[in-house]
Amino acid sequence: MLYFKSSRSDTIYLKWNNITPRQSRIDSPRAFHHIITRGIEKQKIFFDEGDYKDFLNRLGKLIIETGTKCYAWALMPNHFHLLLKTGDKPISKMMQRLLTGYAITFNRKHRRVGHLFQNRYKSILCQEDIYLKELIRYIHLNPLRVKIVESQKQLDTFSYSGHSTIKGNRDLNWQEVEFVLSLFATTRSGAQIKYDQFMKDGTNQGNREDLIGGGLIRSNGGWDKVKSFRKTKEFLKSDERILGESDFVNEVLQSAQEKTNRGNHFQNPKMTYHDLMRTVSSLFEIVPRKVASKNKERNIVQAR
Repeated sequence: MLYFKSSRSDTIYLKWNNITPRQSRIDSPRAFHHIITRGIEKQKIFFDEGDYKDFLNRLGKLIIETGTKCYAWALMPNHFHLLLKTGDKPISKMMQRLLTGYAITFNRKHRRVGHLFQNRYKSILCQEDIYLKELIRYIHLNPLRVKIVESQKQLDTFSYSGHSTIKGNRDLNWQEVEFVLSLFATTRSGAQIKYDQFMKDGTNQGNREDLIGGGLIRSNGGWDKVKSFRKTKEFLKSDERILGESDFVNEVLQSAQEKTNRGNHFQNPKMTYHDLMRTVSSLFEIVPRKVASKNKERNIVQAR
């Protein structure tokens, strides 16, 4: 949708073009997100050990600072996967700081210019009770799947995956190791044995397209399963941004809609520019002229 101001009045008009607008990301308190970020045109985003360490240092500091929880992660030369749970700050804010800070340092170090990452990062909100363990395994097996390491034994000590931390071969104070192990057994030793077998059982699964996106077919076990629902005339809710069953998807979308209702109120095409300025400044308790200024105070930026 394009927004423009008429030269004849101060009324804001709306005009639809033929481009389908991309959907906004969905976030909510304590939500699980599978995040995938790739280098632009599949180029490398990590060249050497220093790059990996810089990224992990930034990630760890932001996770602690924002109260975010990290359950799985894996860094490959041209992309990375994270499994995070929203903390005190929205995931989008944390990721913006992580990617921007890393890209600036990376470009300066390697004497390059331009974008480092491909478009926006991909964020899929996931249903915990069904997909959490599967996603942890899928993410941690990435280095083995793309043959950065050649065996399960090498993966156990691979520095750039959270698997080695769960195995006890390294220590990261920002990774949720104990919670992950609790998914497998009540004792640490028993949990590590079961976790290890769980990982081995998944080594021949290959790429799991059902785990890297939402939507009707992926979230419900394939097309045959979806057709069976059609026969019983059962309605299923789906969304490409969400990996979960129909009821979960519906609950997430309803919650997200409640948050955007107030914002949608201001999209009335009959509202004048001055009406909009007065309403927004009143809502944020600032003078109207500051909304249009270059001031970077938090509440002014939000109002703008």
